[in-house]
Amino acid sequence: MLQYGMARRRLLQAGICLCGCLAAGTAAAVSAGLVEVAPGVLVRRGPDEEASAANANGIANIGCIIGDDAVLVTDPGGSLADGQWLRAEIRRHTDRPIRHVVMSHVHPDHCFGAGAFLQDVPEILGHYRLGAALAARGEYYQRQLADLLGDAAAGLVVPPTLAVGEEETVLDLGNRRIRLVAYATAHSDCDLVMLDETSGLLFPADLLFVGRAPSLDGSLSGWLAALDRLRATGAMRAVPGHGPAIVELDRAIGPLAHYLTILRDETRAALAAGRTMEEAISTVAMTERDHWALFDDYHGRNVTQAYKELEWE
Repeated sequence: MLQYGMARRRLLQAGICLCGCLAAGTAAAVSAGLVEVAPGVLVRRGPDEEASAANANGIANIGCIIGDDAVLVTDPGGSLADGQWLRAEIRRHTDRPIRHVVMSHVHPDHCFGAGAFLQDVPEILGHYRLGAALAARGEYYQRQLADLLGDAAAGLVVPPTLAVGEEETVLDLGNRRIRLVAYATAHSDCDLVMLDETSGLLFPADLLFVGRAPSLDGSLSGWLAALDRLRATGAMRAVPGHGPAIVELDRAIGPLAHYLTILRDETRAALAAGRTMEEAISTVAMTERDHWALFDDYHGRNVTQAYKELEWE
């Protein structure tokens, strides 16, 4: 526990999102399995927990979309062990080739399972800035995972083989089209959003947190703008990065937009009143504390990020 706490503090001091950074153990204890939330769409609902030995860094919502000809992985998991668990689960449901692996952004709980799928020789898709983000952070993330999981279970830094830009990239899985687009800096600086045309499901990854405290690692104003853009897609239902496996999009966006708006407005007020960052951390948006799991783990850093951004407005 002491080692875990020390590592966690080092990550906070380095300004790195903790979602999925720290885990130990194997993926066998991850969840009950994949659930079909729409025809051909399977999702593992990640627990509202910090990474631990029990969950093997399997804390994000991950899964797959199955077409007539191929399978697309909708984030490969938080470690090699988690990715191996996911691949085995997919193989319980289909033997169609896994041709695409999507990594929605740089945070470890969403991308460090990619190594489990290299044997399938898939196209690995990510935001056009994901490669640079992994080059900057990947080795550090991998070292932290290896320290806690061991080299064999931690996973590799796997860069994307296809960069998705601001213009849509369209994939065909066989009578099933998937549309992907890169968003501007918001939750992170490399958030990728995906839409399955067949089910109408939107996959905003960590642009949408439901129930679990959001983690700001990009731009507060950018994230609020991204939520407006998600609403404008016209999608009715979504698979969030954290929270229930499937949600009504507009209803799910509401609490997150409310939190981010209060974070913005009260941080601006703190700055106008001449409060220090430490004073802001202890006062800003504390009315939200009872509404989010893991609030105390992430909110202070969110205020820090907001303070740094908004003091230059």
